[in-house]
Amino acid sequence: MAKWLFKSEPNKWSWDQQVARGDAGEQWDGVRNYLARNNMRSMKLGDQGFFYHSNIGKEIVGIVEVCAESHPDSTTDDPRWDCVDIKAVRPLARHVTLAEVKNDPRLSEMALVTSMRLSVQPVTEEEWKIVCELGGIDP
Repeated sequence: MAKWLFKSEPNKWSWDQQVARGDAGEQWDGVRNYLARNNMRSMKLGDQGFFYHSNIGKEIVGIVEVCAESHPDSTTDDPRWDCVDIKAVRPLARHVTLAEVKNDPRLSEMALVTSMRLSVQPVTEEEWKIVCELGGIDP
């Protein structure tokens, strides 16, 4: 299974709102970047990702899972844009801040550091393990 990171401004869509959607999940809509869209197109059911609060907080707060593969984004009539549905799996025991990620030399190549503006990013298995460790949970 591949690993990902989903960025959201918590004043627009927060971890708590994601959790409230339960197993039904929520479509990860509104993405208007081709690379982020292509990342979603490659996702499979059961892939997991970090839920990252951007702009406010700037921290990884939980783990989500893809519960519906790529499909047309219902927020636009433009056929170029797709999305996946994700559901909350569990919170991190301790949030992992952007500053911590940037200051950890083991994460220097993580997309969160090198491609900060990308809203849907791949995460390597090693990065996944390190962030989970920092967040106080088993990978």
